[in-house]
Amino acid sequence: MEYKILGKQNDIALIITDEVVIKDAQSALDLIASAQYETDCDKLIIYKSCVADEFFVLSTGIAGEILQKFINYRKKVAIVGDYSKYTSKPLKDFIYESNKGNSIYFLSSIDEAVLKLDSAE
Repeated sequence: MEYKILGKQNDIALIITDEVVIKDAQSALDLIASAQYETDCDKLIIYKSCVADEFFVLSTGIAGEILQKFINYRKKVAIVGDYSKYTSKPLKDFIYESNKGNSIYFLSSIDEAVLKLDSAE
C-alpha cells in the first residue's frame, strides 16, 4: 500500500492499492492506524474498489460498523468511485445523507474528494 499526500494543508492521504483493504471493522481500524502512523493525515481518500462489496449492502450492517470507526477516531474519509450502478433506495439515501455531513463522503473523483476534504473542519 502506498500513499499520496494531497490537499492545501498536505493533510489528506490518498490510499493507493489494488487490494480490498476495508472488509470489516478490524480492517478499517488497521487502515486508520497505518495511515496515521505513515502519513500523520486525519483525512483519507480510498477508492471504492478497495472496499468490500458487502459494505454497500446496508442490511449487512458492515457499513455502519466501519464508518463508526472513522468517526470514533476522528478521521474524515472520502470513498471515490462510480455509484450509479446501485439501485437500492436506502443506499442512495445513505450516500446522500453522508455527503451532507462532515466526516464521510461518497464522491466520483479524486479532485472532488480533495475539495470536499479541504473544506471539512
